[in-house]
Amino acid sequence: MDQKPTKEDLVFVTESLGRKPEGLFEVAVRDEAGNPRVIRNYPLLPNGKPMPTMYWLVDPLIRSKIGTLESQGGVKQAEKECDPKSIAEAHDRYRKERDHQLPDFHSGPKPSGGVGGTRKGVKCLHAHYAWFLVGGDDPVGEWVEAALKEAT
Repeated sequence: MDQKPTKEDLVFVTESLGRKPEGLFEVAVRDEAGNPRVIRNYPLLPNGKPMPTMYWLVDPLIRSKIGTLESQGGVKQAEKECDPKSIAEAHDRYRKERDHQLPDFHSGPKPSGGVGGTRKGVKCLHAHYAWFLVGGDDPVGEWVEAALKEAT
């Protein structure tokens, strides 16, 4: 369940990202120790600029493991092994979920694309996995889960 971030959450997320978050967020998933694992970003930054990445993986250990997976060709492998139609449908579901969070009165630029702002295919395994951990129906996130289990 989404939770407003505590001061400790803000410190953890800032350290994990290497900078203070630019926009508003809630904690969407916590790890066993209670630390944020995934945050849900508000779709607009305070200056009105669109924020396409709704779910952000902030768990340093998992981020590192996925970084290794990406450096070993994981993005191309996921695109090869996941059905392109299923990926496109996942992008559409993500976009609709994110756009649903926009205020009714908003008339300016809005975030575009699907998972992590991607319009087609796979760009970032981290973004797909973050959404998957929140319960998103994402074939790439599911692929990452299996790849991480296989790597251990």
